[in-house]
Amino acid sequence: MVGVIGDPEASRFAYLSLYALQHRGQEACGIISIDDDKKFLSHKSFGLVGEIFSKDQLDALHGTQAIGHNRYATHGGRSVQNIQPFSFNTSIGPLAIAHNGNLTNSTRLRRELEAQGSIFQSTSDTEVFMHLLAKGSSDDLQERIVEAMSKVQGAYSLALMGLGVLFAIRDPYGFRPLVIGKRKNAYIVVSETCALDLIDAELVREVEPGEVVKITPQGIESSLIVGGKKERSAFCSFESIYFSRPDSKVYGQHVYGVRKKLGEELALEDNVDADVVIAVPDSGVPMAIGYAAKAQLPFEVGLVRNHYVGRTFIEPNQAIRDFGVKLKLNPIRDVLYDKRVLVVDDSIVRGTTSTKIVRMIRNAGAKEVHMRIASPPITHSCYFGVDTPQRENLLAAQYHIKEMCEFIGADSLAFLSTEGLKKVLEDQSEQKYCMGCFGQGYLEAVNDEIKEQPTDQADGPGLRYP
Repeated sequence: MVGVIGDPEASRFAYLSLYALQHRGQEACGIISIDDDKKFLSHKSFGLVGEIFSKDQLDALHGTQAIGHNRYATHGGRSVQNIQPFSFNTSIGPLAIAHNGNLTNSTRLRRELEAQGSIFQSTSDTEVFMHLLAKGSSDDLQERIVEAMSKVQGAYSLALMGLGVLFAIRDPYGFRPLVIGKRKNAYIVVSETCALDLIDAELVREVEPGEVVKITPQGIESSLIVGGKKERSAFCSFESIYFSRPDSKVYGQHVYGVRKKLGEELALEDNVDADVVIAVPDSGVPMAIGYAAKAQLPFEVGLVRNHYVGRTFIEPNQAIRDFGVKLKLNPIRDVLYDKRVLVVDDSIVRGTTSTKIVRMIRNAGAKEVHMRIASPPITHSCYFGVDTPQRENLLAAQYHIKEMCEFIGADSLAFLSTEGLKKVLEDQSEQKYCMGCFGQGYLEAVNDEIKEQPTDQADGPGLRYP
């Protein structure tokens, strides 16, 4: 997600930012700009950023304001109506919105709005926020935002664009990251700092949980915290474990450093004998480096990832076992042969990919395969924008660790403890993290609402869990 204001090349900076944020969604993307005649210009389609936008299409998106979005479908399905950003008209002018996260009470709010005459064009929960803004009673947009925020619950980091104004909005618990950057006279709002690095923009600051920041071409005009400071935040722990790029800074901490510390903490909790440590690329690499350093074991590249595999690949023959995983990962036999191999990964969800990776390493000649996971077992589904399956499909919700080890075919299996995860994530900060997917309990404030299955998630992780 990105928002730009104050530069005649706004759409191009939005395009480059979406390129840097491609890992957050690969199904579809779009950009909306505002031209000098105050007309909203839009281009949206299915596919990757580099496939969708040509020079001519970017030239057509002229103006000094733009917002963009990478979409990854979860509950909503593949529909052009769900591709963001969305634009809509209100009594106080046209608006466009991009959303990262998931509203947990969207089903109830949608029913109430429909009963009042609202007509929905998509299955996205973002449209609920749009209708609340359109039905607001105030003539001031910022007041309408505050009014809408008082009614929605769940995870939402938003870029909201109006004529001559850009708002950066974050839910009161701060589930999803959102930062503000500056490049010359332009201000940029993005999901991760890696996008700012690409366009040579400086990081101004992170948007605070519950904050509404109003930005004009002249700069940050105002900000306010809705509902006052929460007693606790609920930063998504999976942003640091898996979602975010390792070169980003999320929740005030460098992602690469956090993942390396997770590996180090995992090694402190473990005592298995091994000859070599390897990673499941890419997110597992810094974790494996940290593990190897702390355990004083050699780190090697044992699996090579093909970065050019598209999501639309079709297996030509179902009888070709493990073909999908082998297309993405290939073992280096010289590293693995006749070795006791310790494999570090970020998580296990269904367990099917881990099973194939273990088998692949054995077929490359490994004597033993020990799987180590730098996060706790995922035992619960997420309702805040993480694409985890229903609980009955989560391996750790069905089996004990010994049974999970047998399922994936490893010689041993161990996870980082929740205490170890908390130690790493909260070591440098008093902030608190959401760890509901690890069985640590969801926020009391949304426990009633998450019983409703959301209709769609606006912006899930970049890759669907296998």
